[in-house]
Amino acid sequence: MNDAVTVSFATGPMWAGFIAFVLAMLALDLFVFGGRKAHRVPVKEALAWVIAWVSLALAFAGLLWWYLNDTQGAEVAQRKTLEFLAGYLIEQSLSVDNMFVFVMIFTYFAVPPELQRRVLLYGVLGAILMRAGMIFAGVWLVQQFAWILYVFGAFLVITGIKMIIFAEAEPDLEKNPLLRWLRGHMRITPEFHGERFFVRQNGILWATPMFLVLVLIEASDLVFAVDSIPAIFAVTTDPFIVFTSNIFAIMGLRALYFLLADMADRFHLLKYGLAIVLVFIGGKMLAAPWFHLPIQWSLSIVAGIILVSVAASLALSKPKPVAAGEDA
Repeated sequence: MNDAVTVSFATGPMWAGFIAFVLAMLALDLFVFGGRKAHRVPVKEALAWVIAWVSLALAFAGLLWWYLNDTQGAEVAQRKTLEFLAGYLIEQSLSVDNMFVFVMIFTYFAVPPELQRRVLLYGVLGAILMRAGMIFAGVWLVQQFAWILYVFGAFLVITGIKMIIFAEAEPDLEKNPLLRWLRGHMRITPEFHGERFFVRQNGILWATPMFLVLVLIEASDLVFAVDSIPAIFAVTTDPFIVFTSNIFAIMGLRALYFLLADMADRFHLLKYGLAIVLVFIGGKMLAAPWFHLPIQWSLSIVAGIILVSVAASLALSKPKPVAAGEDA
């Protein structure tokens, strides 16, 4: 963590170019690839988008290496490229936990599959804005108060331990304070009105259940950002690397949801893997004054934890709950 005052290598045109790329991809999704039309996303389409986003992230890493190798040398190019890949892997892995929450929200509100795509697109837009604000606030804090990295490390260790303890707990949306407040302060229609968030009935504006879904999705991303953004500071404090790795992970999350949502239960051990990743990253941050782990080792360890938890989930089927009155 001796790079707490890192000044990014990125120039103004690089920032502008990346932001323009993100806006262009969102515009293509919304206006060209059917983002404004309600339809059920088939597995083939979701898989194609997952492959596309992973490929774009890897292509970005390649361009990053090429640019830095040409301008700042091979050592800097290798280090920054590995930082991006490690950050992307961490953010992508932790965002999978968000996918489980999406499944829970859509199931609770019984959102038809054909209505899920657009609300997730707006969720991505909101997530990008929130993450950008939190990233730059975090970078500023780290640059002003280097010791705050140890606070982040302790927070991640505590969060990871709590995730392990409560991994099997089933959240009850009926008791969610935000949802209860919205229902108590807004007129909400009992049924969906397509993809609309608001409708006017007899001259009175009503919110639809889809608006509640959107608010809860945005709130869930805010909660997960509190974990995932501090985690990447264990890898790098370069704002450009932090921002780009986060955005690539967020942009690919929606496709990942449609690819894996129907078999989310099969990855029942992944939450334990993600919790161990948080504990590892937090421990790495706390141990930095005495022990430096090379970035390639951090990348390998995080990838190994995720792969083992996924493989264990697929190999060990989740026990089915015993119905009342049946013998255990």
